[in-house]
Order: sequence, then C-alpha cells, then structure tokens
Amino acid sequence: MEWIDYVVFSLMGLGVLFTVARFIIGPKLSDRVVSLDTFNMIIIGVIALLSLTFDSDLYLDIAIVYSILAFLETIVFARYLEGKNNGNN
Repeated sequence: MEWIDYVVFSLMGLGVLFTVARFIIGPKLSDRVVSLDTFNMIIIGVIALLSLTFDSDLYLDIAIVYSILAFLETIVFARYLEGKNNGNN
C-alpha cells in the first residue's frame, strides 16, 4: 500500500466516526436515517477501495450487492417515516 491509501482510508474512517456520532446523537429519527444512509455509502466506498488495493473484482460484486441492499433499507425507512408522519403507525 502506498501512503495515499493510508490517507484515504484514514479520512474514510473519520467519516465513519462522524456518521456514527450523528446516529447516536440524533436527535430526530430522520437524522438517524440520513446518517445510516451516509454510513452505507462510505462503506461502499471502502469496499471499492479495497477492490482497487487488492486488485480483485470480487469486492466490486460485493459492493454492488451491498449498495442494492442499502438502497432497499433506505426505502423501507423512508416508508416507515412517511407512515409515522401521517399518523398511521
């Protein structure tokens, strides 16, 4: 690994730290959903960088599957929040 890889992975780790802090602090449920979506996007970026670092296409397949699942997770939470705001619980 080159020095730039260490810098990029460190900055991504810092981003994960900030998103986890926003997830814990909140204060609203919508803030937590946005931080969870941001966390998922950072993890997808980390997986893509691992694919580049290890020169393996398998990691890209994992990133694609993870991104599809993260998108579905976001849709489910959005539908839940929409129902909660309408009073339909």
